[in-house]
Amino acid sequence: MEKRLFSTLVSLSSLMIPLQSQNPLALDNYPVPVAPINEYVLGDDYTTFQLWAPTADSVKVNLYGEYKDGQQGEWIASELMEKGECGMWTFTANRRLTNAGYTFQTCYQGKWNEETPGIFAKAVGLNGRRAYCLDMQSTDPEGWNTDELDNKPLPFSYNVIYEMHFRDFSADESAGNKYKGKYLALTEETTHNKEGLSTGLAHLRELGVTHIHLLPSFDYASVDESNKQGQYNWGYDPLNYNVPEGSYSTNASDPACRIREFKQMVRHLHQSGFKVVLDVVYNHTFDVGGSNFQLTVPDYFYRHNADGSFANGSGCGNETASERPMMRKFMIESVLYWLKEYHIDGFRFDLMGIHDIETMNAIRRAVDAVKPGVLIYGEGWAAGSPQMPEKLLAMKANVAQINSIAAFGDELRDGLRGPWDNDANGAFVVGIPGHEESIKFGLVGAVPHPDVNLDQVNYSKKPWAAKATQMISYVSCHDDMCLADRLKATKPGASVQELERLAKLAETAVFMGQGIPFIFAGDEILRDKKGVHNSYNSPDSINCIPWGCKTAHKDLFDYVCQLVKIRQQHLAFHLVDAQTINERMHFLPTKMSNLIAYTIEDNNGECMVVVLNANNKPKNVVVPKGEYQVLVKDGKASAHGLSMFKGNRVNVEPQSALVMFSRP
Repeated sequence: MEKRLFSTLVSLSSLMIPLQSQNPLALDNYPVPVAPINEYVLGDDYTTFQLWAPTADSVKVNLYGEYKDGQQGEWIASELMEKGECGMWTFTANRRLTNAGYTFQTCYQGKWNEETPGIFAKAVGLNGRRAYCLDMQSTDPEGWNTDELDNKPLPFSYNVIYEMHFRDFSADESAGNKYKGKYLALTEETTHNKEGLSTGLAHLRELGVTHIHLLPSFDYASVDESNKQGQYNWGYDPLNYNVPEGSYSTNASDPACRIREFKQMVRHLHQSGFKVVLDVVYNHTFDVGGSNFQLTVPDYFYRHNADGSFANGSGCGNETASERPMMRKFMIESVLYWLKEYHIDGFRFDLMGIHDIETMNAIRRAVDAVKPGVLIYGEGWAAGSPQMPEKLLAMKANVAQINSIAAFGDELRDGLRGPWDNDANGAFVVGIPGHEESIKFGLVGAVPHPDVNLDQVNYSKKPWAAKATQMISYVSCHDDMCLADRLKATKPGASVQELERLAKLAETAVFMGQGIPFIFAGDEILRDKKGVHNSYNSPDSINCIPWGCKTAHKDLFDYVCQLVKIRQQHLAFHLVDAQTINERMHFLPTKMSNLIAYTIEDNNGECMVVVLNANNKPKNVVVPKGEYQVLVKDGKASAHGLSMFKGNRVNVEPQSALVMFSRP
């Protein structure tokens, strides 16, 4: 979210809404219940509703009929709730209200707020304005009870992340999908482009990735779910955090449909050998006045400036207060809910740098207690200056203080492609010298290393990771230009063949180092977005992957597939702690710009040699003398080996990489 423009238009007046609380300092001290909060409890002959609203004068629950035959139920009754301990309000109906709709309303200083589904809603109707009492077991697909039995965790270094948006991946005609832009597109086994090459799940299996990172899939506000034509948005506009987005389902009006189809998708991905990462956006809400947080406990869930205005570290007009007990509790319980109810395997935190360190560590502990090995990573920055001191926040510089949570290594990304704040400026890959140390910083996983000159690293002047698996290795993501567009912008006039060479070189750096590799959907087939770097609400014609690219760039795709296999087969790329990396990974003294060479030894004595040559001319490099099996050379890659080499001088072709290894 570094440079994102937002669908939320924030006026100056909205940033100056004064605190409704008489004493802002009291916000941290509201009583919070210890037990998990369920908005409704379905008994055999009763239904109990609960809402945490410690400062409300009165609270009522509005009851509606069930969704039926495409129609939302009519209003039935409004019932005043009773205030109990820890600010909890309750009402119990003497019947089981399965599938019934409901909303809450809070009254402050004699004024009733608008209706809200509450902050812990599990099911909602069209556009997320009304919650529903569902028997969640009724939404489970076949085999759901045994879904995770064979879903064993991987060591973090073996994770290979593929970031995708539902519409990008499957909405284009060339994708060959029935369920275009829907959850169910990821349940379709055999889809092809018009030339017969695989798309969808089969494509991902060929690629060999382990984790499918789904852009925000909770219910978000920036898309009208009643629009049958479909609208595009990345989805970083939270509305209901614990409910799947309706526009990706086949029937957004049916509260159960989106839940059932999301679970079907997860079940099928697990059966296909993939793990599922959910992109979560707890750092801000779509707006303030109409947010479920503000309609429940005004001002409590947000940080404020000294003058009472809303802090804006997210760049969206507000930032949430993760340090407050109920916000922290909400985040922990929300993550655990997705983990338990939807069997999610990982979480990517948007603008993680807005959240406090204590909360992120608490989330890690809570997740580990339920399901060890869950992948957690996030953006180690904010869009603006958060209201809390930076030393207390989950910024990249503080990642070493956070247990087993990773951050994106933008040093490597921008060392390869160029700075995030200028799309026209290139870097190493297009032959611009001076970026070697930034890339080396990323290759060692952002841990301390004596061969890295920190003074010449682009952003961080000191290592920030405690372990290499706390760094996400990447060259592009949904933010900014995708790789193809960035190469075109920084290498005007480059031929298709040259663009492929540069893409191969960049991806080699991503996969042939330490850390956790990450690839943006379509980069492996050189998809573009027509030069649009901020495509958050651009139409499908900009964002969708044209799967004919796989035919046009099959050689690049095959190359990346082999990089994944090479990485997974060699222990040298799975070093974790700094001491081991220091002892076994060494950079060779090339004394030339745009050239990086290094060796990595694993604990079995195998020696890997990697050379990255971004020059326009071939380069001769001195390597340890030995007999090597060549895996990558002259734009070709094979995990089985391309050829043998014996000696201590290798010739590396222009704009290409060399990877080879010797056995003990």
